[in-house]
Amino acid sequence: MPVNKLDHVALWVAERDPIADLVTAHLGMHVIDRTETFTLLGSNARRGKLTLFAAPGPRGPGPLKHIAWRVSDIVEAESQLPSELELERPTEGEVYFDVAEGLRLGLVEAPTDVEYDLDHVALLSPDPAATADAWLALGFEPAEPTVGGVTRVEAGGAFVELHQGEGGEPEQPLLNHLAVLVDSAEEWRGEAEGAGAEVADVVDAPNTFAVFVWGPDRVKLEYVEHKPSFSLT
Repeated sequence: MPVNKLDHVALWVAERDPIADLVTAHLGMHVIDRTETFTLLGSNARRGKLTLFAAPGPRGPGPLKHIAWRVSDIVEAESQLPSELELERPTEGEVYFDVAEGLRLGLVEAPTDVEYDLDHVALLSPDPAATADAWLALGFEPAEPTVGGVTRVEAGGAFVELHQGEGGEPEQPLLNHLAVLVDSAEEWRGEAEGAGAEVADVVDAPNTFAVFVWGPDRVKLEYVEHKPSFSLT
C-alpha cells in the first residue's frame, strides 16, 4: 500500500517573506495560502509544495541538505534566477544555490507535465541503506540510485535522496516535516506504528486529517488525507 505522492516539504524560518518573494519571482511559484503562522507556496496546488512556518531564528539545517524542483528546460529555468546567486552545477541538468537561513534549493531537468514540481528532498543520513529501508516501511517505494550513486526512495514520482553525512538535531531546526498524501491517514497511523514509528501528533483540521510520526533519523513525516471539502488554487 504505497503512499500517493510527496505532497509538501515544511520548514521553520524566521523570515518567510524574502524566501516567498524569491520563489514566486524566480521559480515559477505562487502563494497558495498565507496566514499569520505559515505561507504555502507552489506552482500547482495539487503538486509538490513548500510550506514556510514562522518561527524564531536562527534555524539549523540539520538533516536537510537541499530541496530540488523539476523543470523541463534547465537553461531557461536558470536564466530566470537572480544574477547575484552563486550557482553550483554538480552534474549536467542540475543547479543548486543557497537562499537564506541555511536553505539550499535546486533545479533538476527531467520530463514533467508541471513546471517547478517537487523533484526530490535530499537528507543527510549516517547509514543511507538502513535509512532507506526504514522509509520503505513507512510507505515509500524503492528507487534506482542517482547517477552519482546516492541512495533514494520514491513517493509518487518524487524522491527522498539519502546522502552520507551527519545532520544532527539542531536546537532550532530548519526542517519541520515531510508530508505524503494518502487515502487514509488513520490506516497509515496503524501501518507506521506497526513499523515501530512513534506518533508525534494528530491534527483534525477543517479540510484535512493528518497523522505525524517520527521517521528515520528523527525526520518528522506527515500522512495527510484530504477531506471532501478540500480545495486549493
